[in-house]
Order: sequence, then structure tokens, then C-alpha cells
Amino acid sequence: MRALVVEDEVRLAATLQDLLEMNGCTTDVCHDGEAGLDNALSAIYDVILLDVMLPKLDGFTVLRRLRAEGNTTPVLMLTARSDLSDRVQGLDCGADYYLTKPFEPRELLACVRALTRRQPELRPSDGLVCGDLRLEAETFTLFCGGRSVRLSRKEYDLMEALMRNQKMVLTKEKLLLKVWGYESDAEDNNVEVYISFLRKKLEHLHSQVKIRTIRMVGYCLEPPEAEPSAQ
Repeated sequence: MRALVVEDEVRLAATLQDLLEMNGCTTDVCHDGEAGLDNALSAIYDVILLDVMLPKLDGFTVLRRLRAEGNTTPVLMLTARSDLSDRVQGLDCGADYYLTKPFEPRELLACVRALTRRQPELRPSDGLVCGDLRLEAETFTLFCGGRSVRLSRKEYDLMEALMRNQKMVLTKEKLLLKVWGYESDAEDNNVEVYISFLRKKLEHLHSQVKIRTIRMVGYCLEPPEAEPSAQ
């Protein structure tokens, strides 16, 4: 899972980043509204933590523009302002939840978990599922029937991205951003290498799920077609 933290208090932003990453969430940080909106519009995030009082663009403006562009990423708004009118405004702008500072780390993590449970058909309690595959987050393990294989962190992040977007084509650029992040100097070849690793592991598992290459574009995960029912 990948999160974006948009928070101008540098120490708080670093604390949030550490907290999320300690709980298995790759996290990017921005300290102003313009940078936050630019990153959020990339649509590579599973959840966004958005402060209200930001330089350049306030959180409400960022959220309105994000929703106007059709971006539906879950947004948790953070603010020191507890007035009812502020909370209502945040929700009306498209926020999914509103958390008032100061907050307990456990409460924030619970909110993040709740907001990222938006596609239950892809997020059963025991992992992501695609065809005969099941991906378990707690152990970075990929299962197929009675077989299993452990994935590295990058392999897991790449497989997770593919499984959350089944049958959709993900460009190499989007996979680079989602798995390696904005600060990385990774290139297209890195994606190709890890796709090769995953294909070998799918062969080892005897899975019917395939990673298809869309030439000059990217990749998509293809589950086996369901057999037609008998008439």
C-alpha cells in the first residue's frame, strides 16, 4: 500500500511517515498544497492524509480540485480546527474522514485501515485474490493452491499493484512511481527485471494467472477466463 502525507509541519509529517512505514505502508510526503495536489493527481496512492492549513493551497482547495479531476483516492483530512463547520466543509469537499489534532497513533492507523477497505471483492480478510492466487500482506507470501512462495518487498509491492488493478494496463511509469517512489532513480529496466522475477514465481506456483506485456505501454494481470456454465 502507498500513502501520501500532505502536512506543512515538518516534524509531524516525518512522524506520520515513520508511523505508516512501520506498519508496512510506503509513504511520500509533501509540505504544501501545490506539491500535494500534483502528487495526488498521479493516482498512484491508496490513501491520502491531507492537512487543512497548508501554504500555497489549503487542504479544502486541494481536495476540491482532486475530486473535480475524478480522483477517488480515499482522503483523511487532518486539522487542529475542531469547529463543526470546518468538519462539514471537509466532508462536503469530498473527504472520506476527518481527524482532529492531536490524535492517537492507533486511531490514525485504524482510520487508514478503514479507508483502504474500499474494494472488498479484492480485499478479503485473508489477502488479495486474483484467479488461483492469494497475496498475504502480513508475510509477503503468494499462495496458489497448496503451494506458496515468499516475495521480496519490491516484488510484493509490484504484485499488489497488479492485483489491485486486475485486467487494467499499468504503465511502467506508474509502476515506477507506485513501487519505487518519486525520489528513486530507478528506470524502466527495474520494472522489467521484477516482472521477470514474478513470472518465474508464478511458473513455480503452477498458477494460471499471467502477467501480460502490452508492448510499448506496460503490464496487466490476467486471471484465467471462467469456464462457461453448463446449459
